[in-house]
Amino acid sequence: MSESNIERERYTIQREEFVREGLTDAQKVVQKPLTLFERVYNKSLVRKIMILVILAGVWQLYASHLGNPLLFPKFSSTVKALWDELVHGILLSQIWFSVRILLMGYAAGIALAALLVVIAMTSRVGNDFLETLTAMFNPLPAIALLPMALIWFGLGSGSLIFVLIHSVLWSVALNTHSGFLSVSNTLRMVGRNYGLKGFGYIGKILIPAAFPSILTGLKVGWAFAWRTLIAAEMVFGVSSGSGGLGWFIYENKNELNIASVFAGLFTVIIIGLAVETFIFRNIEVCTVRKWGMQS
Repeated sequence: MSESNIERERYTIQREEFVREGLTDAQKVVQKPLTLFERVYNKSLVRKIMILVILAGVWQLYASHLGNPLLFPKFSSTVKALWDELVHGILLSQIWFSVRILLMGYAAGIALAALLVVIAMTSRVGNDFLETLTAMFNPLPAIALLPMALIWFGLGSGSLIFVLIHSVLWSVALNTHSGFLSVSNTLRMVGRNYGLKGFGYIGKILIPAAFPSILTGLKVGWAFAWRTLIAAEMVFGVSSGSGGLGWFIYENKNELNIASVFAGLFTVIIIGLAVETFIFRNIEVCTVRKWGMQS
């Protein structure tokens, strides 16, 4: 026997085998039940509603202290004006006008962004083309194109849709392209080993791996499109006397119906919160969180 084996046996400690029968009551971990307040507070929606209630209370207190409804109406007056405009006014039709135009421009912008990204991922020239266009047009405010849109498309929905496409296209294309480029080489090699090419490679490998970036682009595009639409409708209201929520806000401002102006602004906020909470959040839960891409 070698010296190393002798030394190993000398310093080896022999321990007796034993079987633990079970944990005593003192050794067991007892889970403390959550109180009703803790269970309610753990829900994100409840916490956000609490924040909104606090903000509404601050609004009401500040407006009451200011005492000038032409400068800053109370929250209760804004809610009353909103209810009156919804029930007896034309606010519902103007909301539908804005949402309809927004959906058309948003869908067209996403379709064009998808086309540009597919071209960019399939050729070097397409990649350079997308990067060049993004660098040129992404910093350009969509509302700045409204005068040219009025000349090209005239008064009507065409000009609105044009500026909405611009506001959506570059943010969605940029985030999607960046997400595709950040996909790991391991996933890329897996796709190639399975013989995936072209649209199959993009749809089965790149899109699932880059979906967090794609979803971010969709959110940013939605926010840009929504505020661009409201601003553009104000200009269209001055030009043609028609429009959606933007024209509603502008018209009531001219008539000094400040409570109705705040009601229009409040409607814009409510629609934005609803889209973020019930659409994008559910998409996020069913995709990136379910796939373990986000905590």
